[in-house]
Amino acid sequence: MIPVALDAMGGDHAPQTTVAGAVQAARSLGRAVLLVGDEGQLKAELDRHRPLPSGLEIVHAADAIGMGESPGPALLRRRDASIVVATELVKEGRACGVVSAGNSGAVMGAAVLRLGMLSGVERPAIALLLPNRHGSVVVLDVGATVDPRPAHLRDFAIMGSIYAHCLLHVARPRVGLLSIGEEPSKGSALTKKAFALLQGAPINFVGNIEGKEVPLGEVEVVVCDGFAGNVLLKAVEGYAELFFHMLRQRLSSRWRYRLGAWLLRPGLRSLGRELDYASHGGALLVGVNGVCVIAHGRSSPLAIESAVRVAGELAQQGVVAELASSFRQMMASPAEAAAARDSGQ
Repeated sequence: MIPVALDAMGGDHAPQTTVAGAVQAARSLGRAVLLVGDEGQLKAELDRHRPLPSGLEIVHAADAIGMGESPGPALLRRRDASIVVATELVKEGRACGVVSAGNSGAVMGAAVLRLGMLSGVERPAIALLLPNRHGSVVVLDVGATVDPRPAHLRDFAIMGSIYAHCLLHVARPRVGLLSIGEEPSKGSALTKKAFALLQGAPINFVGNIEGKEVPLGEVEVVVCDGFAGNVLLKAVEGYAELFFHMLRQRLSSRWRYRLGAWLLRPGLRSLGRELDYASHGGALLVGVNGVCVIAHGRSSPLAIESAVRVAGELAQQGVVAELASSFRQMMASPAEAAAARDSGQ
């Protein structure tokens, strides 16, 4: 089994949470993990979890890029940073994917510089799987490209459709463009121009959708710029926490409510797991030529374990190869597509 490379120095609470998550992944999932970071710190953290499961290995990286640093200059100057070394392991074939909860700009920059972009793709997008009424929905972009061009949103829509087909097993995923109204005339200059491009794209485009439709299961793919997508994501996370906070307050206010809560406890716990970001791990950076999973900066050990699991599963499923092949075919001209079919490609 090819291991997953984990940027063990990335995240708000690294390396404590990252090492704990890696240990959990090795222990409960049997997943081999390369812990990339300062060898001394990582050994000290691993000592706290003995006896250690098999499959854990330290790859020394002398530096780390902080959460608040500007990623461009840092990536150019500090080639021994943990995220750079971890991504290089994927390029070399020593790891099947990379996971980081660190500086997202640095993670994306390292992936683009070290792994390269898929043929025909200009900008990457963070594709997140969120729960909805009928199962799950792929939302992209949630933070990689905050100021895209209309053509970039078209590419995101195509990649999101392929990704949803791989993960959700839907033959023709419905794709919606996030806007402030369903009418084509509604929205910003970007969404109006993107709407026309999506109509001509080789996808099942159903038009504009509003934010309220994302959790209702109207589509399998939601496309938006990284700014709007990140705002949507953080609002969803905040309201999920608010919901459970208010629920706990109400259920503890009266003895009858507490009795009902005790009876409903298994169902409430299951619901909590479905809405907890930690159970879903991280989001795939689509558009780059390798598996790169970006986890939340405040990831818990469970979230790190889940992100490692997601990276391993995506690598085993060959999702990146499917994205590359299908994107190339869907973007080909009719003549090129016919020639490819005739040649058996």
